[in-house]
This record gives sequence, structure tokens and C-alpha cells, in this order.
Amino acid sequence: MLSLFSTLILGLTLCMYGLSSGSSVSNGSPWPMPMSFTQTDEVVVMSGAEEFRFIAAGDTCNILEAAFKRYRNIIFYGTPESSNWQKKSTKNDHLGKLLASSTLQNVAVTIKKCEDNEYPSLESDESYSLAVGDANSSIIANTIWGGLSGLETFSQLTYYNNDGMLVINKTTIQDSPRFSHRGLLVDTSRHFIKVPILLQNLDAMAYNKLNVFHWHIVDMQAFPYESINFPSLSETGAYSPSHVYTQEDVALVIEYARLRGIRVMPEFDTPGHTFNSWGSIKDLLTPCYSGDKPDGTFGPVNPTLNSTYDFLKSFMQEITSVFPDHYIHLGGDEVNFKCWQSNPQITDFMKAQGFGSDYSKLEEYYEQKLLDIMSDLNSGYAVWQEVIDNNVKVKNDTIVEVWLPKWQNEFAKVTSKGYRTLLTSTFYLNRVASPYGQDWKGYYGVDPQDFNGTDAQKKLVIGGEVCMWGEFVDGTNLIPRLWPRASAVSERLWSPQSVTSLDDAKIRIAEHRCRMVRRGLQVQPITGPGFCRVEF
Repeated sequence: MLSLFSTLILGLTLCMYGLSSGSSVSNGSPWPMPMSFTQTDEVVVMSGAEEFRFIAAGDTCNILEAAFKRYRNIIFYGTPESSNWQKKSTKNDHLGKLLASSTLQNVAVTIKKCEDNEYPSLESDESYSLAVGDANSSIIANTIWGGLSGLETFSQLTYYNNDGMLVINKTTIQDSPRFSHRGLLVDTSRHFIKVPILLQNLDAMAYNKLNVFHWHIVDMQAFPYESINFPSLSETGAYSPSHVYTQEDVALVIEYARLRGIRVMPEFDTPGHTFNSWGSIKDLLTPCYSGDKPDGTFGPVNPTLNSTYDFLKSFMQEITSVFPDHYIHLGGDEVNFKCWQSNPQITDFMKAQGFGSDYSKLEEYYEQKLLDIMSDLNSGYAVWQEVIDNNVKVKNDTIVEVWLPKWQNEFAKVTSKGYRTLLTSTFYLNRVASPYGQDWKGYYGVDPQDFNGTDAQKKLVIGGEVCMWGEFVDGTNLIPRLWPRASAVSERLWSPQSVTSLDDAKIRIAEHRCRMVRRGLQVQPITGPGFCRVEF
């Protein structure tokens, strides 16, 4: 019976968006696009919020139960936390009840394996299947991480028509991500970003199926991480005592991310990017010289002292205990050799080691000792591309992040050595590119496997990362500058390689942007004039 009224309901929905029936419109379209997606014109009316339930039909755990509550609130109330602002819209009106032969009251979620204390990993299975029928729907996944992806997709399929009825089209989906590492780097050193904003960003990542929060937590400008073993680092290196992430803050971010299937990979970048903020550790930084005397400034970490590696061993032991992810990002980029070159103790060490005047060998010496420390701690690591460019010997499971121009050449080189590789070169969203408001299209068009290499080499490309560096970004503009521009990258890293239509993407990303606005995120418009049914 309901299918007879599909055209009426679609017409009402078109009017809701201020579009004619001849215009292209997206309602209940998922972002990112699933691997296999079949949606009919038949519309099912959702039951009211009081009646609707997600039901655990298989294994259950605290992550799943928290997700049930969160997504029920998102679907009916628009935000992860229940509120009353839109409750009138959750009740089907008289017309809706007349049109509907049945309402969708339950979604059966079957998870084959779900454990309370589980953390996502690079190897996590995120696949799921989803089916929406007349009165029942189902989500089936091998793991909780696939279940979370399925719940997010289901929430995106629902939409309100012009009469305030919450509806969903009959749909079948088989889905899994193209790449296993879909990251977003946020820099909290150049500008401190408060924890609530970081949590908002984790919500946005979950809405876009990004699964790695690369937390560039410290840099030379500031050291806002509160170390357990070395509290002086933040006491002297942070902007102020209030610009610090306490151990409680860090634990909150990690747990909030875990409940959304997001890994937290911290970065502590050495030996460069340390010049000011790491200075509380005695003799850690290299004194720079002017002529034959120190000039009062400091350069990279001093790689010639045993005390340096004693500190690093203790510090990294703490980091691996605080952050549960297997991978710690060790940086290794942009090491300025000038201070090393000016220091007579460094140059004497170079001669003794037979390095001559090749300071890249000194950097290699440092990196090798640091990586050996990480190996002793049974920790995996990621590094920026310069570490590989300088021929440092790294473990087979090392992740190499490529950020410099001519990334295709670097990909060919790094993957030929057998290392897993991430693309960031083309995804620096802190740079707002032209044309005005449309730079998302450039990000959308980049394929991380578009380089000259064998099939085996291309399989070593495990994904990419959006980068939001903090020189001109803080809590006031992080969310609107990232989203939905980062959504373009999220679809590129999740969806099949064949999903490339900008015309289709423009329609769907406009809906997805309004979806995020309704969920309480201050995200910017990027497809030109228009409006959302719910404005921020």
C-alpha cells in the first residue's frame, strides 16, 4: 500500500528543500558511498522514538550498548545526547499513519564477536551488511567495528519528509572500506584545542567513517601533554597551566574514540620540532654555537649523549602504556642541521663515527637508536618519509607517511622497499585552496593508488590522512574548516575506486553537510547557495 504513495512523499520532500521535482536531490543517501548499495523508491515510516529499538541479536558489549543509545538519539533527536527540541517531529502524524501499512520498530544487530575492553586496530574488520524491509531491519557484522559502521549508515538512511514523518527507503547494503587507515591529524601544539572540541571532531570522524585520530599533540611551540614521569615538560613547555592535557583528558579522548571505533595514534616528533618545548630535560637539546661560544639558543635533540636515549626509553615506555594503540608516530621530519653543524661536540662525534660532514648520517644514527627502543617496547611506529629517505633501517611493519610534493614518486620508492604507506601530501586541509568554496573537489579526485607500481606495491598503500596543522587553527575554526571538506577525503578512502562522480558527490555531500549541522556540528557550506531544514 505504501508504495502507491511514494511519489507523493517524494514530492513533499522536494518541497521541503525548496527544489522542484525536476531537480536532483539527495534524501537518505549514505556518505561515504558503500561498496554495494541498492535503494528502492518504497518508503517505510519509522515508529516513534518511544517505540523504536535496536536489538542485539548476537554478541553484545558495552561499546554496542552505548552505540544503540547514541544512534537512537541521533536518529530521533538530531544529536548524540537526547534532547526535547525536536520531539514533535518524532511522532507520526495522522497522514503518516494512514499511509503506512506498518512502521519500522526494530533493527536487529548481529555482531559475531563483541568484547567490552576491545580496541580498534589497523587489522580491524569493518565490514557489515544492512537490510531495510517493511517492518524489520537488520545489521550483520563480524566485529563491533563493522557494527558501528552499519549503525552509522542506517542513521544516514533516515530522513524527515515535509510532514515531519521520519522515513527510510527499503535498502540493501554490503559494505567494507577500501583502505584500512583513514586518518585525520589535528595539531594541538601551535594552538591549544580544548577537549570538548576534540570530542566534537571525533563525532564528525565517526559520521564520516574516519578511523584514526592522529594526535599531533606536541611540537616545538608547546608541550601540552602532561607526562607522568616528566611533569616539567608541560610545566615549562605548555603555553600556560590551563593549556595542558591531563592524564584524565587523554584517557577521556581515547575512550571517547574507542566507543566510536576510532584509534588514537599520538605523535611525539623528534629529533626536530623540539627546539623550545622540550627544553626542561637537561642536556636533551643541542646548544647552538656562534663562533666558539654557545649563543643561548637550542636546536634538535642531541643525538650524541647516552642520557638522551635513557630519557627516550623512559618517556616512550610511558607513552606506550598511556596510549593503547600499537602504533606511535615518531615524526622524523624537517630536521634542521645548522645547529648540529655549529656545535663542536657534535662535529667531534661525527668525526669519531666516520660520518664526515654528512649530517643525514647523524640523523640516521639517532633514528636507529630510537626505533630500537620502540622495538624493545614491542611498539609499532609510524614515521614521516624523511626517515626512509635517509635510509634508516626500520621494521617491516613500519608505516611511512608521505607529505612532500611529487608523492607518486615517493610512493613508488617506499612501496618498492616493502613498507606500508599513507598519503597526506594532497590532503592538507589547513590550506584553503581555490576555487573559492570548491576545493573539496580536488581532494575528492585524488586516488592514493595512482602511481607507477606493481599490484603488490599498491596493496601496501593502506590509506591516507587529512592534516589540519595549527598555525592558523584553534577551537574557534577547527570544525568549520575541516568539515565537510574532510568528508571528500573520507569517501575517497572508504568507497570503491569506481566512485568518482563529482555531480553525484555534490548532491550527496550537500545532504551530508546538513546532516552534520542537524547533529550539532558547526560545519560550513561548500556547494553554493542553499539551506538546511535545520540550521545551526
